[in-house]
This record gives sequence, C-alpha cells and structure tokens, in this order.
Amino acid sequence: MSAGEAGAITGTAVTDVHAHLLLPALHAEVERRAPEGVAEAADLERRRNGVESLQASGAMVGARIPQLTDVNARLAAMDAQGVERQWVSVSPNHFYPWAPEGLAVWVAMETNRLIAEHVAQAPDRLTGLGVVPLQHPSRIVEYLDDAVLGRGLAGVEISSFAGDVELSDERLEPFWARAAELGCIVFLHPFGCSLDERLDRFYLSNTVGQPTENAVALSHLIFAGVLDRHPGLKIVAAHGGGYLPFAIGRSDRAWRVRPEAHGCVHEPSSYLKKLWFDTVVHDPVALRHLVEAAGAGRVLLGSDFPFDMGLDDPVSFVRGAGLPAELTQRILGGNAAALLATKVPA
Repeated sequence: MSAGEAGAITGTAVTDVHAHLLLPALHAEVERRAPEGVAEAADLERRRNGVESLQASGAMVGARIPQLTDVNARLAAMDAQGVERQWVSVSPNHFYPWAPEGLAVWVAMETNRLIAEHVAQAPDRLTGLGVVPLQHPSRIVEYLDDAVLGRGLAGVEISSFAGDVELSDERLEPFWARAAELGCIVFLHPFGCSLDERLDRFYLSNTVGQPTENAVALSHLIFAGVLDRHPGLKIVAAHGGGYLPFAIGRSDRAWRVRPEAHGCVHEPSSYLKKLWFDTVVHDPVALRHLVEAAGAGRVLLGSDFPFDMGLDDPVSFVRGAGLPAELTQRILGGNAAALLATKVPA
C-alpha cells in the first residue's frame, strides 16, 4: 500500500511518531571535544549491554545507515510502509547525559539545527523533535525555546533520567511549565537502563531495560504531581509506556494505602488518560489493552524506525489488532494531527 492510499483510507496523514535520525558528524565532534567522556560512556554501554549485544547492534545499525541519515532513503522506506509523515528524533545515543554544561548546550543547539535541516528537506512529510540538556536543568528552557521557537520543531525528545535528574526533580518545573505553555510535544524515550550489569546478556538491556525505564520515568511524573501542576503537557511515551500501563493497578494500590505514594491528586491509573503512547508494543493484545487503559485518543502510530526492535510494518500491525475502524484511523494519524494542532507557532 502506498502512503497516499493509506492516507486516503484514514482521512488524514498516516503518521509515525517514533522514527530516528543518526548524526555521525555531531558524534565525531563530541568525541574530538571530550574523548575521555566518550570513552567512559562507551565503557558504561559495554557493561550495560554486554559485548555480544553491542556487536550485533553495531552490525544492525551499520546496515541501516542510509535510512538513518539520508532523506531519500527515509522517504522510500516510508512509502514502502504506507507512512505519509514521520516525527523524526535523534537516536538516543546522542543524548550525552554525561556531558558538562558547555558541551551539553552546544550539543542541544547543534542537534536542533541538524534535525531542522533534515526535516526541511521534506517539510510536507517530516516533522522534527529537538533535544534539551536534561542533566543541566537551568539551561533546559533556553534550548526548548531554541527547538520550538527558534527552529520551528514540534517539541523535544528527552530520556527517562540524566545523571541525578529524575523527571520528578523540582528543578524541572520551569521546563514543564514552558512546554505546557508552548503546547509542544515532549517525547519520552529512554537511553540505557540503570539496572546496568544485571541486563548485560540476552539483550535484556533492551527487552527489559527500556520498558522498565519508561515505567520508572512515567511513575516519577505521576506520583510527583507533575501532571496535576501542568495539565497542558503533551508527553508521548515511547514503547507503549513500557510496563506501567500493564501493571498500573499496583500503583493504584500504593496510592490508596501508602502515605508516601500520595503525591498526586488522583489514582495513578487516571493519569494514563493524560499521557500519549506509541504503538511499539509488538503484540496486538497489548495494543488493545493500551487503548483500553489510556483511551481512544491517547495512542499514536510508532515504529522505532529503522531499528530492528521496531515494527517493520507498523500500519499493518495497527490494522491487524482487531480495533474498531474509527479508532484505527485515529491511531494511524488523527491523534497525532490533533496533538500538533494546538502548538504555539514558531
């Protein structure tokens, strides 16, 4: 099915909100500026992932460099998938959460510039998401504005934590307030898992680590009352929100019986309807449960393009999940279009 045919069926652009860009030149410059930091980060990745997984990932990424860097290769792949529009965010290895302030703000500015340049080559089909230096809270609002107002991007991509900064950190309050004011997207995509060596085999660093990090980060947002204080936030969680939507009853129980878990106004499960989630859950039963838990308007087509842990045929995955036709159409593009409709223009 062509992208045009898919769009005609849904009545709006079929939109993949979870697609990545690799920036080799940026990484080379980071390595030139901070070789010791890059080496230490690489050692942490070896400990977290294990050599076997790193070797497999290196070969996989190497084979997909065109889709990760070249607009024409990206558009051809989108056409093959029946995807009309992508929200493009950098591969999370470009977060550099260890970077000191000077380097971190340069990375944010340069990444925002490069993302904007990439999507400008096909503005009718690509939407960009920038980054902020999450480990330096005092600089985040500045680079959120750089991304959204300065570069015209739809929002920013953030990790589940950075150094000692959790998403519940009080120092992030100005960031959440500004993101809500701008009506921009905050795409939550973990990079690495703090369980470290416990996940260094069998690719557990990804299969268990990523869903864990999603669940931890979202729980910080919910239990700290961030969503109560900033109800206008548009937070989109990668990987279907990880484990949280599927074990939210345990959070509700804690909220009811534990005083230290009562930092949010309502039961934690109610906040799933204040968040958005992509469809990268790999299981139609899980997708149907996510729709039930979060609501018809809160699930967005995602693929994790072009990585091997993504959905090779994301449109067919959603169409084959046994959901009502109207809801399928909303997931394929309507919900994403509605999210962007209220963003403050650059």
